[in-house]
Amino acid sequence: MNVPRCMSTQHPDNVNPPFFASGPELGGEDEIKEAYYVFSHLGCDEQMWDCEGKEVDSYVVKKLLTEYESFFRENILGEDCRLTLRVPNPTVERAEAKILLETLESIPRSYDTAALFYERDVPPVFEVILPMTASSRCLNRVYHYYRDFVAGKENLKLKDDVTVGEWIGEFRPEEINVIPLFEDMDGMLAAGRITAEYLEGKDPEHQRVFLARSDPAMNYGMIPATLLNKVALQSLGEVEEETSVIICPIIGMGSAPFRGNLKPSNTRAVEDYPGAFTFTVQSSFKFDHPPAEVSDAVRLLREHKPGKPQDVDRERIIDIVNRYSSEYRRHVMRLADMINRVSRHVPGRRKRKLHIGLFGYSRSMGGVSLPRAITFTAALYSIGVPPEILGFSSLTDPDLDYIMEIYPGFERDFHDALRYMNPHSPHLPPELRSSIEEHFPDISHDPEHVRVTDEINHSLALNRTGNLQGRILEAASIRKFLG
Repeated sequence: MNVPRCMSTQHPDNVNPPFFASGPELGGEDEIKEAYYVFSHLGCDEQMWDCEGKEVDSYVVKKLLTEYESFFRENILGEDCRLTLRVPNPTVERAEAKILLETLESIPRSYDTAALFYERDVPPVFEVILPMTASSRCLNRVYHYYRDFVAGKENLKLKDDVTVGEWIGEFRPEEINVIPLFEDMDGMLAAGRITAEYLEGKDPEHQRVFLARSDPAMNYGMIPATLLNKVALQSLGEVEEETSVIICPIIGMGSAPFRGNLKPSNTRAVEDYPGAFTFTVQSSFKFDHPPAEVSDAVRLLREHKPGKPQDVDRERIIDIVNRYSSEYRRHVMRLADMINRVSRHVPGRRKRKLHIGLFGYSRSMGGVSLPRAITFTAALYSIGVPPEILGFSSLTDPDLDYIMEIYPGFERDFHDALRYMNPHSPHLPPELRSSIEEHFPDISHDPEHVRVTDEINHSLALNRTGNLQGRILEAASIRKFLG
């Protein structure tokens, strides 16, 4: 079973653009170079290729094989290194629904390109990631559309009685794997059931499942996001036992503690997710640290032993998540105007938007809308209020005891976040400050980060925002992640 262990993604959480970028925001050709770089120099064995929110580059395989021929002669695309497409979900992303069809149609052409290059049958792309998965129907629609209407058109006959396959050639691969991406509480809690339903009638050796870490934090807070991942991993372990299909979960972790705290200096963060098989290396991990340090960390991730999922108390976790998320949202609502104000000055790092978010405040909180998770995180850090602490005051001592029992990295993650809290920030809710000081009396705040966030808050108070982006980047450089 050759399943990647370290997936490079295009999440724009980096402070510094990479050396090969044509500008501060990575564009299409930069992302081709990025895919080669993470394979050849950093040692990642997979690149996620995002087909949402931008023009689809359906020639990515051809560009990689022709521009970096010598590397890919020795490192087979589709075997030694993997390119995995993240496609739009038509059920949710109606405006981009047809991009799914374009992307699926490109897979047989990429196969033909690789077959000519390698002079043998090798599918360079055979898996797609479906975001915001809410049911097995969503997964089966993608699976069956490809099998029946993309590869399946090979058997259709034209009016002169020739088949499409005889006219155009074979369509390979005949099937693709669809990886569900679960991003909200309902999806996380139903991950096992939905995956089991999707497997019915199929006979795969293994099934990959993607569990988000950023969007659940954005929706419910850092601690609920971590706990929900543990519930999902437990349920997926049960599916493996019941079906005998090997389940290979992917955890989507970023560098900020709020989004996973996975960075070259903290690869131990993966130990909080026993049962997870693949971990994401996002842009900050790749570009905000020395390359040798990054490649060493990638090697450690690839050598990590997955282990068995934890046994956790599902009902107790749901109770903690419900109470915590209610308090978290109350704190976010108080800060929403300031978050939106600061977010306008957070620089972009990719020349396209990410897929639409799940954050539900526009529905449930009186029409308030907020930026995506990376910008949201950057905005809060920039005013000295790490998002990790929002909602913390809802926890009881027994809650904390249980959290520390099943989440060994909790204190490490919280201390990493509190290092960048500004205790004098005018935006820090007083009850949060007292709760944090009670439970973490030995906090040490980074003095340079406090200084910069003081300057940002002073500029905001005077409505002098001309140099705000520069100061936001200065604070991010101290943290070594944007958001």
